[in-house]
Amino acid sequence: MQDVTTADRAPAGTARVRTHCVTAEEAGQRLDNFLMRCWRGLPRTRVYRLIRRGEVRVNRGRSRPDYRLQAGDLVRLPPVRLSPQTHQAHPNASLESRILHEDARLLVLDKPAGLAVHGGSGVRQGVIETLRANRPGEPFLELVHRLDRETSGCLLVARRRSELRRLHALLRTGRIEKAYLALVVGQWQGGARWIEAPLARNRLQGGERVVRVDPAGRPARSLFEPIARCEGYTLMRVTLDTGRTHQIRVHAAHAGHPLAGDEKYGDREANRRLREAGLRRLFLHAHRLAFDRADGGRLLVEAPLDPALEKVLVHLGCERHRTDEDTTGKHGS
Repeated sequence: MQDVTTADRAPAGTARVRTHCVTAEEAGQRLDNFLMRCWRGLPRTRVYRLIRRGEVRVNRGRSRPDYRLQAGDLVRLPPVRLSPQTHQAHPNASLESRILHEDARLLVLDKPAGLAVHGGSGVRQGVIETLRANRPGEPFLELVHRLDRETSGCLLVARRRSELRRLHALLRTGRIEKAYLALVVGQWQGGARWIEAPLARNRLQGGERVVRVDPAGRPARSLFEPIARCEGYTLMRVTLDTGRTHQIRVHAAHAGHPLAGDEKYGDREANRRLREAGLRRLFLHAHRLAFDRADGGRLLVEAPLDPALEKVLVHLGCERHRTDEDTTGKHGS
């Protein structure tokens, strides 16, 4: 973030008040979110307090946290003392080594299982906070979509606001191809099959969030295609036509073939046997992303299956069938 003016000045010997001119790339975002990116690591409660007290101003006037910034707006930024730990790299700095593709507009990360994509709900820091901490000079980093905490694989992050808007438009119109690898319990009968079952969010006692098949829910459609069979299990490629919460997990269970290692919607006895085979996580991996580039051409990114999951397949005697989409290359165009 660059400050194009410094019209207001603090007394000598203290930090200066800065005035930032909002660029076209930054336009459209809420004031509070803009400030959170400006002062990474500053508690959100403190950001709201600065706005409420009028220390942050837009075009010399007080503003609300939900004000949508416009290109050319002048934002007054008071001096803020950040903790020395604010810009230290997160312990998961190794995320940088898991980047599959990066260019000036976006990056694709091979997210490890067990790491949330963002903080909240008891999670202090997720993928996006880690990336921002490891790249303190990066002006913009935002998640384009999400993966469940226990799901690994391709995660798309925008490096420009204009690219975030473009990719969201592609998602809304189904022009980003997303394919997953999933091990399901039981022998899948027949070949590829669409599962069409509307999904609705619900809550169990104790506050646990679950998703159920419900005629009154939102439309959801998944293509399940068997690519390898082994004793008691089937390795599937799953392509999404919609992107609902827990869609693959709930559709698989609805079809009578719950995902291996799924503690919420799965088969407890099968999961116990799979733990003996070495499975310590949900067997769901975001294998492939494909979509049109902003500058023309097509981007294809693939994340290799976790070696721990490959070992489970070997243990189960599950030999994978190679297809045109089951390649070892990481990315291409």
